[in-house]
Amino acid sequence: MKRLLLMTLAIAGLVQLAGAAYIPAKAELAQVLLERAWRDSASTVDKVRPWPWADTWPIARLQSFKHDVDLIVLEGMTGSTMAFGPGHMSASALPGNAGNSIIGAHRDTHFEFLQKLQIGDRLLVERIDGEEFWFRVAYVEVADSRQGQLPLELDGSWLTLVTCYPFDAINPGGPLRYVVTAERLPRERNAFSHAP
Repeated sequence: MKRLLLMTLAIAGLVQLAGAAYIPAKAELAQVLLERAWRDSASTVDKVRPWPWADTWPIARLQSFKHDVDLIVLEGMTGSTMAFGPGHMSASALPGNAGNSIIGAHRDTHFEFLQKLQIGDRLLVERIDGEEFWFRVAYVEVADSRQGQLPLELDGSWLTLVTCYPFDAINPGGPLRYVVTAERLPRERNAFSHAP
């Protein structure tokens, strides 16, 4: 009886470990498939789905050279999309266009790096059409999602990155969001090359 109990506990522990490793592994594998879809989309400027049954496609690449981050951004900010990568809120502006472009991702995978961003850090966004835009972080805040929504219409061109907060929460979800807002730099300031 004792042996059966120990065996059951060992199996339960292995199942928990496998479950914990599944989400980060899926996120990494998805980025490989998304990278291929990005290359194919960039060469045709068509919506290339990363796998046949996908209901999303790459629209941009988000990079932070300072934090060694290079992510493919998908269209649609749904749970199924964000399981594979950052998702662009369809109702918001495209990155680089006038208004506010909102991109969300999970705090424990793709947007874990947000906690390291500081005011003044620069981000590079390359759209599928080849346009590149530099953004500089202007605000970092924790917001309560029950207190309102992020603005879509803003003067200028903004990039807002959103994830759940706190980063080390045991239970996912909750009402708090970590919000990083960056303002697009003028074109002549975009010639920074890939400096952090």
